[in-house]
Amino acid sequence: MSTHVQKPGWFTVNILNRTVAWLTRRGLSVWGSRVLAVRGRKSGEWRTTPVNLLTVDGEQYLVAPRGHVQWTHNMRAAGGGELHLGKKVDAFTATEVADAEKVPLLRAYLKRWKAEVGVFFNGVSPDSSDADLLRIAPDHPVFHVTLTK
Repeated sequence: MSTHVQKPGWFTVNILNRTVAWLTRRGLSVWGSRVLAVRGRKSGEWRTTPVNLLTVDGEQYLVAPRGHVQWTHNMRAAGGGELHLGKKVDAFTATEVADAEKVPLLRAYLKRWKAEVGVFFNGVSPDSSDADLLRIAPDHPVFHVTLTK
């Protein structure tokens, strides 16, 4: 498994993520944003972070543009969590998508959010070849979300 991680800078952590999370907690989705809550794999405490919820062919996915970050490790351990938008809370289970199946999902994710996250995909864009998307697939975990309500 890849260990690829791109840590966010000060501006992202302290300004951008906090602003998006604040708006999302108040029910204002910024381009599909949600606040992901997942239990910590060591502490068992709820951990939250803003994420972009991708919908492809009626199915929902979470993509980790920065790689194998804390929420992805916690998701693997917990097997699911909650997605928050305002007062609405959707509990879900999560299944990790195999690298070979990520190409159309990564393409759709980049099509929607390239301006926001494209820098984390090493020059790969929504117009890149399937081979290029497959090459970077191990660096970007993708989880299929199944609502449990």
